[in-house]
Amino acid sequence: MSLLPNLYHKVDDRTSDASYRRPKIGISANRKEGLSCIAEPYFQSVIMAGGAPVLLPVTTDIHALATVVDTLDGIILSGGGDIDALYLDEEPVPETGDTDSYRDEYDFLLLRLAFNRQLPVFGICRGHQVINVAFGGTLYQDIHTCFSAEALKHSQEEARDVATHTVILTDIPSKLKAALKNPSRQTLPVNSFHHQAVKDIAPEFIAAAASPDGLNEAIEHPEYPIFGVQWHPEPMAVAGNETMLDLFRYHVGLAEVFAKAKNLHERILTIDSHTDTPMLFDTFDLGRREGGKVNLPLMEEGRLDAVFMVAYIPQGKRDEASSQKAYEYARERLSKVIGQAGLHPDRMGIARTADELRRLKREGKKAVLPGVENGYAIGKDIGRLERFKDLGVVYMTLCHNGDNDICDSAAGHGEWGGLSPFGRDVVAEMNRLGMMIDVSHASDNTFYDVLKYSRKPVIASHSSSRALCNHRRNLDDDMIRALASQGGTVQVCLYKAFINEDAGKASLSDAIRHICHIVDVAGIDHVGIGSDFDGDGELTGCRAANELIQITMRLIAEGFDDESIARIWGGNLMRVMEEQLTINN
Repeated sequence: MSLLPNLYHKVDDRTSDASYRRPKIGISANRKEGLSCIAEPYFQSVIMAGGAPVLLPVTTDIHALATVVDTLDGIILSGGGDIDALYLDEEPVPETGDTDSYRDEYDFLLLRLAFNRQLPVFGICRGHQVINVAFGGTLYQDIHTCFSAEALKHSQEEARDVATHTVILTDIPSKLKAALKNPSRQTLPVNSFHHQAVKDIAPEFIAAAASPDGLNEAIEHPEYPIFGVQWHPEPMAVAGNETMLDLFRYHVGLAEVFAKAKNLHERILTIDSHTDTPMLFDTFDLGRREGGKVNLPLMEEGRLDAVFMVAYIPQGKRDEASSQKAYEYARERLSKVIGQAGLHPDRMGIARTADELRRLKREGKKAVLPGVENGYAIGKDIGRLERFKDLGVVYMTLCHNGDNDICDSAAGHGEWGGLSPFGRDVVAEMNRLGMMIDVSHASDNTFYDVLKYSRKPVIASHSSSRALCNHRRNLDDDMIRALASQGGTVQVCLYKAFINEDAGKASLSDAIRHICHIVDVAGIDHVGIGSDFDGDGELTGCRAANELIQITMRLIAEGFDDESIARIWGGNLMRVMEEQLTINN
């Protein structure tokens, strides 16, 4: 019987359903004698761990690399020769081995592209060193001439699947320990094939293991899915070492979560309910990846569909002239928001309703929704609300850091004891116009007054849980329940001081705890995400729009199902938007 029919039968039989699909792991190639190549144990380990390996050819064509990276779910940076000392801002020592500047450029480009898209990254030997250098760390160019202590023999002559020394795992919880499924383990037998090594660990990264001579053997980022090891686990894994194979299983598992997150973002609407990006629009083009934390390239990389961009108005004097100036500034900022859509009609549009959001999603465009932060912009002229509505404003934050003519601020002096009489009229008029009322920045008394007088659900566009971070800008559990009982939603803010009382330690993990806490207090229908990007919002692990997909990955890891994540990412907020348009009897 011919060989071809048997082969074709195997293909057709094995791919008859979707169960064959595996996360796609790109492996950086080595470069030898004009060949892009890799030792077989790399891709064999990925296959054994449940992934689908893809060899990435050595090229510095950024468009080609970006196109390939867009299809991947994870990256392995493989081993190889030394890194050119010029990438360390150093002159090479004589003992530095052969370097390949072309491969160096390729590896650093590849890592940057992967990180911009938040792909899980696993570095092996040279790849471990590349990660450290890329994020600001340093290397010993040559261990035996640059390392101050007496070093072990770090370049063995034994076969690659033979362990020649041990590494000592750090006492702190780590990805490495999670991968090895043994949090109490202290040592690990490894092989060794290098003479460059990590010296100063990159900022934010932590040491996960060291050899007995004190040299670093593993690093990782506590928030991003990035880790590296100095040894070569792949030949040991292929030889039957289950512990080493567990490293690949762990990476493939991260890639699987990333693949699920990507797929989910294709199917749901993702909305960031608060950014201050219009402050940058004097010299800013939303279509370019330049200053700021929100732009179209970043949204595309992070698979974010929509952002609220607010005209932020600092609280000023409340005389007529100052009020007029604030109003005109708000209109000018809003016009610039709308003008950005005119610059990029093929990539984005202005949305005012949930239906328009859905339409732009179907058209493959990003959506921007205008807002106003600080009712100071209307002064005492309630007619300005309708003029803002005509400009497309979807919500207005009643105040900022100071009392105004509408209400008391959380940072104010309690001038009105909540809403002013004028503020009650503002709430009624916003209800009539179908404009969402935002109580972020409001005092507690204002918050409860708004719930009392509003006939429509209200939002806190960028606030978090006071129970987890005792800040006046956050909502306590009673407030969260009260907001939820009226149908509103709390949009968890990524501002450090609202997430962790020790702002210097604020991280994405903290933000996930806030989301989970609000779900526990109020239910899945009353929580969302409002980053406050470009208004100083950022956390370790989530610093710009392209990194917001990390939230989805974390929610998947927390056990949230697709429907729940869809509600958090925009479904709840769109429900409130739609309820603004209903007529109350």
